[in-house]
Amino acid sequence: MSLSEKLTSIKRYYHRLSGSTIEYELTEYENLLLQINNIKNELSSKSDFQLKELSQKLKADAVANSNLEDILVDAYALVNEAIKRTLKLEPFDVQIIGAIVMHQGKLAEMQTGEGKTLTAVFPAYLNALSGKGVHVLTFNDYLARRDAEWMQPVYNFLGLSVGFVQEGMSIAERKNAYDKDVTYITAKEAGFDFLRDSICSDKENIVHRNFNYAIVDEADSIMIDEARIPLVIAGTSEEAIENKYIMARMASQMKENLDFEFDEYARNIHLTERGEKFVEWKLNCGNIYASENIDLLSRVNCALHAEYLLHRDVDYIIRNEKVELVDDFTGRVAYKRRWPDGLQEAIEVKENIAVQSKGKILNSITLQHFLRLYSKLCGMTATAESAEREFKEFYNLDIVVIPQNKPCIRIDYPDVIFQTKEQKTKAIIEEIINISQTKRPVLVGTGSVAESAQLADELQKLGIACEVLNAKRDEYEAGIISMAGKLGAVTISTNMAGRGTDIKLGADDENEKREIKSLGGLYVIGTNKHESKRIDDQLRGRSGRQGDPGSSRFFISMEDDLCLRYKLDNLIPDRIIDRLEDGEIDNSIVRNEINWVQRIVEGQNLEIKKTLYQYTFLIEEQRRVLFQKRSEYLNDEAVLEFYKENAEEKFNLLLQKSGKDKLLSVGRHILLYYYDLYWSNYLAQMADIKESIHFRRLGGQDPVYEYHKHAVEIFENLQIKIEEDPTAIFNKIDSDKNSDFIFDSL
Repeated sequence: MSLSEKLTSIKRYYHRLSGSTIEYELTEYENLLLQINNIKNELSSKSDFQLKELSQKLKADAVANSNLEDILVDAYALVNEAIKRTLKLEPFDVQIIGAIVMHQGKLAEMQTGEGKTLTAVFPAYLNALSGKGVHVLTFNDYLARRDAEWMQPVYNFLGLSVGFVQEGMSIAERKNAYDKDVTYITAKEAGFDFLRDSICSDKENIVHRNFNYAIVDEADSIMIDEARIPLVIAGTSEEAIENKYIMARMASQMKENLDFEFDEYARNIHLTERGEKFVEWKLNCGNIYASENIDLLSRVNCALHAEYLLHRDVDYIIRNEKVELVDDFTGRVAYKRRWPDGLQEAIEVKENIAVQSKGKILNSITLQHFLRLYSKLCGMTATAESAEREFKEFYNLDIVVIPQNKPCIRIDYPDVIFQTKEQKTKAIIEEIINISQTKRPVLVGTGSVAESAQLADELQKLGIACEVLNAKRDEYEAGIISMAGKLGAVTISTNMAGRGTDIKLGADDENEKREIKSLGGLYVIGTNKHESKRIDDQLRGRSGRQGDPGSSRFFISMEDDLCLRYKLDNLIPDRIIDRLEDGEIDNSIVRNEINWVQRIVEGQNLEIKKTLYQYTFLIEEQRRVLFQKRSEYLNDEAVLEFYKENAEEKFNLLLQKSGKDKLLSVGRHILLYYYDLYWSNYLAQMADIKESIHFRRLGGQDPVYEYHKHAVEIFENLQIKIEEDPTAIFNKIDSDKNSDFIFDSL
């Protein structure tokens, strides 16, 4: 056993002692693999027709007997043979093991380049045999379409249908895609379709079936990084956009440490006593913390947040005269995402961009809650171990580490540390120049749009041609990544997490591939440590795929945002700081403390997610109760029953004079209108309460408890009103008039 293997064994033993549920022992799966391999050898001699007959038999068995484990071995052997015949590929044993893991509702950790797209076909096929539908949830539209079209020959050969959903599709196109046996779609688009279904007034326009089984690709990006961001569906609002320019001007006049202060890690901003007086004088509002000024205080905080905590070409970009958010974890534009609670408008004012109208929230759900709607959930990603607690706590998912088909021989060099950003940037440029002169491909992962653009400009001035992949050019993503492994390529990217596209050495040129291998493979350079070690590992993992050579190195300065924000200087003893010299720092204490800072941030982010979950889980349970009842009123009998019970006299009169069809049309419209109205108002009310609930802590109260208390009280009243008001308006209908007037009065 090599030293590396011994260290890995010790690490796994430590994990077990500390209560970790991560699986490394694969004996159970290898026994199933042996059975699958025995059967797949028998299938190789059968004709296409015989294989298709076998698939039909398995489908009949799956429908008759819901225990899919009984047919897993036969199904996986059949899929393996279908892949060989349609795609001319031979699945690896480790891919089949990963497929077994995912069918069992677990998370398969499979490294970059190990063929996760192909692996997903096995459990997707098996679970689709029941006829209840399977969703393969991807990170972006490109991957959804690519993977569906790529794997379609396999599914079609086996007698199953496959579809994909893209942004901009019509209701009919979406419904058709969801009715397929296997549907590839982004997690967000599936979530938005669920929200649209929830406010649908005609059951014929509902696109989703019941949520059966989902396979989440890039699981850590979707289930962890994106999960706390709510999906929101909004309607038009006649509420006038408030004039926020006064707030913006006032915020720009305020001074740090005099009028406002940041918290310990510069996540939040607070008024000082002088700042409070300045605001009260400017707004002539009296005590800014008085209950009647809560809305004013919220807008002041938004203006300060926009001015001092959010930065152009880091947190957002300006494109086509609009503010577009940049996702911190992926480096991409977060399409259709807006900052909540007036913050979006504050940014638009700060940048002198036309303020967009503020829509009224009709319904919302976090991806975290949406994914829990599926009866069975599984996933795959290259970086799951470090997020074990979150996968277990939020999704009850166990992780199984799948070994690589070929040993990883990538060399991960120790971090290079400097005191200043200037020294670091100079060293990075020198490194890129030296490597590019050998024609070895280089991938540089940067921390922001601004940094990627600045680095590209510096390189081009020095005659180094490079491609840039950032939020301003993400539409070129697939093309840029496909060429990043070419001889002499220099690629600069804001982030590689969730990209879902492998960088192949030499692209499809075997001669180039051999030459690049001899040079050491793809060289990955990181220009910053990310707040999550997983994101750093995602960047490293772009090199050394499928046993290829490669290397990675991170360049860090003590002036990087991560080090400054989390006060690295305070963690390093003064005796060490005083001895540091200009240039590269080679000190184990400094190196260890930088890694410790990263662990601090990861711990804080987990606590933030747990707190957010505490606020949202009750609202989610209330949403389920309310919309289960709402969905019943899409059925005729439920509508008729409601008015029979609550307005019998008017019901009988209208039934006699207007007929059943007219009665149903008007009655359903009234019910659904009030359900949607009150839920929308409830969400707005709870958002306002949440904005100021943290002030309860000043009085010794628990904000979460107080928030839940408000939620329960308001929701109970909502449930009463939501039944009373439709009854009242129904009783006011004049049976002698055209009942269409009711639509105009709502």
